[in-house]
Amino acid sequence: MGVLEIERGDGIMVLRMNRPERLNALNTELRAALIEAWTEFNASPDFEVAIFTGTGRGFCAGEDMKESVERGAPGSSPAVRREDDLYRTGRVNKPVIAAINGLAMGGGFQLVEQADLRVAVPGILFESSEAKRWLLGGYDHGLKGGLPHAIATELAFAFRLTSERLHELGFINRLAEPDQLLPTAREMAAHLLTLPPACRVNTLTMMRAMRATVPDRLERLAARLKEHGAKSDLMESRKAFSEKRPPVFKGWDNPGDRNRTPRLEDVQ
Repeated sequence: MGVLEIERGDGIMVLRMNRPERLNALNTELRAALIEAWTEFNASPDFEVAIFTGTGRGFCAGEDMKESVERGAPGSSPAVRREDDLYRTGRVNKPVIAAINGLAMGGGFQLVEQADLRVAVPGILFESSEAKRWLLGGYDHGLKGGLPHAIATELAFAFRLTSERLHELGFINRLAEPDQLLPTAREMAAHLLTLPPACRVNTLTMMRAMRATVPDRLERLAARLKEHGAKSDLMESRKAFSEKRPPVFKGWDNPGDRNRTPRLEDVQ
């Protein structure tokens, strides 16, 4: 079996990440397979709805830290370009249902977030992990998810939230026991397929257009903050995770930089 299993039939494509021994962490091979699969789904006239899920205890643990440490650089490999991934860049033009079978962390949380509809198993954990791995926490997730500011702040600081809590907050559409997860997702997909094709396309376009986005000025502030701090901490975070030890962070190359944090009033 490959790192991505695909089922095709009845107008539905099921994409199942299959690295259970690594909690479906996104290594170069899996990222490349997903790019190919989403490209096929988007272009094919035979499929109108996708169901996105995983095998084992995890939906997706995000970045493959082991691969990053071996490569000596954070993030995804240059061998796979983000701009080629139609799903991650929001260019899949058909509905996607995330069937979340297990924990979703970091990049895995972002894969959930990108979906149009979400079904999850009770008791699993979600985490926006940027605060642990980069120099700025996941500031945009709560906004894009339409969540209250206090909850958005929890996400930004990498607190973990359960599927039950996210369901209560409206981020998850349905909760389903493990043996009912795929059947529930398929029921939702079947409903979408009963709609007039033009209505399904037009409604999806409208609902995505209504998603909140971060204003340009705040994005410019975020760009500055992403550079504010010791870049060595990025790899220290990943090495510590891989070596199963507490990280030893530097913070700033120049300690005085702590008091020179960029502010919104500094950004035009």
